[in-house]
Amino acid sequence: MAHARPDAAEGGDRRIPVTLLTGFLGAGKTTLLNHLLRDSAMARAAVLINEFGEVAVDHHLVDKVDETLVVLDSGCVCCSVQGDLVKALKSLFMRALRREIPGLERVLVETTGLADPAPVIYTLMQEPFIAERYRCDGVITAVDATHGQGQLDRHREAVRQVAMADRLLVTKCDLAGADERAALAARLATLNPGAQQVEVFRGEVPAAAVSGCGLYDPAGKIPDVARWLGDERVRAQAAAAPAWRKPGAKSVAVEGHAARHDEHVTSYVLRFDAPLDWLGFSDGLGLILQVYGARILRIKGLLNVAGDPLPRVVQCVQHVAYPTRSLPAWPDGPPYDDRRSRLVFIVRDLAREEVVSILSSFCGQPCS
Repeated sequence: MAHARPDAAEGGDRRIPVTLLTGFLGAGKTTLLNHLLRDSAMARAAVLINEFGEVAVDHHLVDKVDETLVVLDSGCVCCSVQGDLVKALKSLFMRALRREIPGLERVLVETTGLADPAPVIYTLMQEPFIAERYRCDGVITAVDATHGQGQLDRHREAVRQVAMADRLLVTKCDLAGADERAALAARLATLNPGAQQVEVFRGEVPAAAVSGCGLYDPAGKIPDVARWLGDERVRAQAAAAPAWRKPGAKSVAVEGHAARHDEHVTSYVLRFDAPLDWLGFSDGLGLILQVYGARILRIKGLLNVAGDPLPRVVQCVQHVAYPTRSLPAWPDGPPYDDRRSRLVFIVRDLAREEVVSILSSFCGQPCS
């Protein structure tokens, strides 16, 4: 059996610790992950990245490129938790056992910004194969110091992510004033009085900030947390119901939680065939952010910019476009191996046609 480091185990528990890194869209989880992976303490950590959207982008932004980086791209992990996540953890364990990869000391799971942590935690604690070999060593939630208050106001997923956390990493503190950070800290303390809050500047956080939380325990958190985990037990029991149930029998439903996500939140991808004129694209994107920023949860993508041989990374949250950067090379696998520009929009009540109209006009070419 592949083991965790003995000094990392709780009370002699030698199961592999799993850290769940969650946080709402645009909170800076990938930036945190990159900084963590530069720490020698994370040298033998496997990374599982889940994304919400038709085209995966975030794993291209992670510096770690080896056989222990796994992309869960068939849907949101909280919806497909009995599928991709379980398969990936089983596969990692067996590959380490066969010495196909180095022995694992930790697994980091970065969830999509819309993920509900409850089903992931439940699976880590209750799925027999997983629970015997892995232990949930804490839920770490990233909260954007500049947008966190509004996200907590509007999105139940953001509230759950905060309420279920063992530690709260308040990101982008270098972009927020002291009063803004203090107000957010007070609200986070109300939602989760037992969680340690760590202010993060420029995405720099030590490995110790996300490890050693101990076995996950809903005690000490608001009462809703235990109820949410109980809801997952009901769902699991309903899913395991025998096939010979009587015709017309009603399936078990959990009141108030029929859908995992807000039905008003959608995702779509825009593609451009020809290299983009950067000034025209920037003006079009700026207009979209100015007019529709309140409805934009996240924009992310890789662009083929005219005159630049490298893929340019674009990321936006609400009205804010973050500084762009270039990757060292184009990905050599699909879909980006064709070097077409792709932008993923995750939005609330914003029709694709409205965005297409603006960008096509400013870029001087159609987008599909």
